[in-house]
Amino acid sequence: MTSTHRGSRPASRTVSPHSARLPAGAYGPTSVKSCGCAVAPTLRLHCCSRKELHTCGRSPDGCLRGTSCAAACVHAVFSFRRRLGSASAGDLRLLGFVRAQARRSERFCHSQATTGETAEPRGEEKAEKRRGGLEGGMTMMIGREWWLHVALLCIPLLAVYLHIPQPQLSPALHTWRSSGRFFSFRGNNIFYKDSFGAVGSSDVVVLLHGFPTSSYDWHKVWEPLNQRFNRVIALDFLGFGFSDKPRPHQYSIFEQASVVEALITHLGLTDQKVNLLSHDYGDTVALELLYRSDHNRTGHLAINSLCLSNGGIFPETHYPRLMQKILKDSGFISPLLTRLITFHLFSRGIGDVFGPYTQPTEAEYWDMWTGVRFNDGNLVMDSILQYINQRLKHRDRWVGALTSTSTPLHMIYGPLDPVNPHPQFIHLYQKLVLRSTVSILDEHVSHYPQLEDPTGFMNAYLNFINSF
Repeated sequence: MTSTHRGSRPASRTVSPHSARLPAGAYGPTSVKSCGCAVAPTLRLHCCSRKELHTCGRSPDGCLRGTSCAAACVHAVFSFRRRLGSASAGDLRLLGFVRAQARRSERFCHSQATTGETAEPRGEEKAEKRRGGLEGGMTMMIGREWWLHVALLCIPLLAVYLHIPQPQLSPALHTWRSSGRFFSFRGNNIFYKDSFGAVGSSDVVVLLHGFPTSSYDWHKVWEPLNQRFNRVIALDFLGFGFSDKPRPHQYSIFEQASVVEALITHLGLTDQKVNLLSHDYGDTVALELLYRSDHNRTGHLAINSLCLSNGGIFPETHYPRLMQKILKDSGFISPLLTRLITFHLFSRGIGDVFGPYTQPTEAEYWDMWTGVRFNDGNLVMDSILQYINQRLKHRDRWVGALTSTSTPLHMIYGPLDPVNPHPQFIHLYQKLVLRSTVSILDEHVSHYPQLEDPTGFMNAYLNFINSF
């Protein structure tokens, strides 16, 4: 409501430009009152808690710039509400209204001063300076708060980015590593485990693990394999497990196949026919080895048989996990993302590719995570994941080797696998690879059959090996 104070000039002598009304309901619970000045009505503002933020308090003659002062207060309240997340469309309309009134007031005051009807009151310049100082102080405060938020966000990210100590090896992992050896491949140390088993047999089996784990994936079937084969060999691919993990480095399936060939040469088995048993990522490495063997490439392995298991050998039926997609396609952001992977995120991702009744124990999760984190292996995951793109690019080469080979083939398949889902994957496999035999395990077995059902896995593999 607007009223006329004593001593104010009659409203009929001067028509104030501030006769416009505030928008109805423009400011919600905030109280906006005019001070009653006939020349330039100012505003008395209250915040949501009804605590007074500003009162003009001037006499009618000293109220020429009251609306400008009110505009500053409305702007302060609006900014405060917006930062609290409670600003509304009404707030914005009121702010525009008061700012417009302030501009009209200043033009009116200027015209009145030039005709001598009004004069700038003493002390107004000081008030303007105080108001300017208040606005400048608020701007500086908001600026400081913005930098504070950035600092609070960056401190933990920087701590993560610099380094998080890798987990200690469990007794089981320590035993596994102690029983293995290393050989050099192009200046990098490659971990491998080689044990002699069945007496009277000359058969050799080479085990090729999957992503993102290591040769330790085979620990549950190691002893049964030793009872059947004279020699059981497993390695950690470059960038995995206990092997070196160079960065920056362009990891590729072709290089991993060369690592396997170099290991066979190192062990003096170039003239020995070997049986390949592979899983996941290792399936694609095995197909490259198969291609080289069938095309008599220099240094190739002499392959006696090949058994695959739950590998994404067909790009059209392969469904990478969300984290894999993000890491392989994020470009320059990927190095930061790899540093933000924690045990919690890793265990959730791995748990999703195990069956509901075959989940790893907490200790097994930690063993997998420790293998990834060893030598900062999490920092090369984005580079290694380019194998997904390589599968698509070289599909004809690797699927062609699978469909045209005369080498005995077998597929052991966990049907609950979300990465290579049933029945699309296995139907396509049986359609394209006519010479292969197939073992489909129990319906609760998922992507890691050798860990989820080691007994069923070994029975399927030994039936295959003993069939020729």
